[in-house]
Amino acid sequence: MKCDVFTLENKKTGTIDLDEAVFGLDVRPDLLARMVNWQRAKKQAGTHKTKTIGEIAGSTAKPWAQKGTGRARAGSRRATQWRGGQTVFGPVVRDHSFGLNKKVRKLALKTALSSKQAEGKLVVIEDAKAGDAKTKGLAEQLSALGWSSALIIDGPEVDSNFARAAANIPLIDILPQQGANVFDILRRDTLVLTKDAVKALEERLK
Repeated sequence: MKCDVFTLENKKTGTIDLDEAVFGLDVRPDLLARMVNWQRAKKQAGTHKTKTIGEIAGSTAKPWAQKGTGRARAGSRRATQWRGGQTVFGPVVRDHSFGLNKKVRKLALKTALSSKQAEGKLVVIEDAKAGDAKTKGLAEQLSALGWSSALIIDGPEVDSNFARAAANIPLIDILPQQGANVFDILRRDTLVLTKDAVKALEERLK
């Protein structure tokens, strides 16, 4: 499929052929949801923790005799029913990540790219370079292009001036092509690819 190529000055410089196998797939919301859940689960620290009865400081003595007092039997002042006692079935330190086949992950990324293309929210630019690291000039350019929420993916290397200039602009993210992922693509409204990014992604995903 053909796609127009623009500069950051919003001038058309030509067209580029997008591979149907990467940018023309049917959108699978179920696949995208699985991938986003996988990514978010991997990022969870899993360091939440509540104390069990053995970790709470306090007496180990039985509060009162088992029988004869008329009260409910009790074995520890650190038990669940007491103030300051243990938490039942509380969170423990653990790994939240789970497995997802490489083929599924690859297909999910292709589906995310295809979904942006299908929505008309995929833009291809000549390059993502800036002469200096000034935020003001870049912010004006992006505003003129109508990119209020965008993920910009470059080739193997991101231009340092461009990255520094964009760092202070809200809702604008910059990634090298190897960092392209489903979650970041979906959480921004517009997906912007450089010509180098298109070439690298097609080689990576075909």
